[in-house]
Amino acid sequence: MAQKPPAKTNPAKTATGRPAGLFTWIAVGLVVVVVAALVIIKVVGGSPTTAQTSTFQATDSTTVAELTTVPASVFNTVGINSPVAQVTAPIVLKKQPALTAKSASGTTLPEVFYLGAEYCPFCAAQRWPTIVALSRFGTWKNLGNTTSSSIDYAPNTPTFTFSKATYTSKYLVFKSVEETTNVYNSTTGNYGKLQTPTKAEQAVFTKYDTPKYVPGMTAANTGSIPFISLGNQLLVSGASYGPLTLSGLSRSSIAAALQDTTSPVSDAIIASANYLTASFCTLTHQQPSAVCTSPGVLAAKKAMKL
Repeated sequence: MAQKPPAKTNPAKTATGRPAGLFTWIAVGLVVVVVAALVIIKVVGGSPTTAQTSTFQATDSTTVAELTTVPASVFNTVGINSPVAQVTAPIVLKKQPALTAKSASGTTLPEVFYLGAEYCPFCAAQRWPTIVALSRFGTWKNLGNTTSSSIDYAPNTPTFTFSKATYTSKYLVFKSVEETTNVYNSTTGNYGKLQTPTKAEQAVFTKYDTPKYVPGMTAANTGSIPFISLGNQLLVSGASYGPLTLSGLSRSSIAAALQDTTSPVSDAIIASANYLTASFCTLTHQQPSAVCTSPGVLAAKKAMKL
């Protein structure tokens, strides 16, 4: 499906909030959308200039280690609660055909498919728990640093990009598409093109990111990002917590605090990661057992009625 260009104005900023799981960006229009109130306010600070091509910056080894080695005790202490953000669980689907893919070794495994964009602040927020949760099932390489758009809602939200990332697991296959960069071109009214979904990936996105499968979504919000299909058995549409939770913080400080159960920001990320972990466990037949039977994951399973 062709991507519609946004209006040649500053990307929109919303004035009101809503439950975290319903924060969405329309992928085909590249604008912020809030279902509860379609009020668009011009971003303060003037029009962006024509930008140059973005440059990939690899995430440093310290940050990757902090992201991918969160102790089990932290997951179990935090559970599914956050004092600063509403955390929304993935949506459970019923009677849908399994989404699978071949691993590097040729084994057919459940597929986790992510579609987002580097400019999108809700994608920025969602990548944190996605990386953390998947780290419990496999290993990451080539994660990159990025931020959400500097001229839009929750500007410069610190995050990572999946544009060159690879993920290895004996339980799951992870595939990702970052459709655009965070670099806005005022001449074209678009962010720079980065990656394109395959026909099969586009079909999954087109089918499931709709009001039929996403409670509370209206027709106007069809095709919102971030979108994650968890084997077509569960899905995420929108961030599981609001990106303003990360406002004013650096990437390194967020990562360093992930082992601190007294950090309210970390609690939002870890609680979301526990929900994602519980969802992945439904795809892996509850393997690895040490992860899937941990107290934090069991709390998420109970809340989700898995």
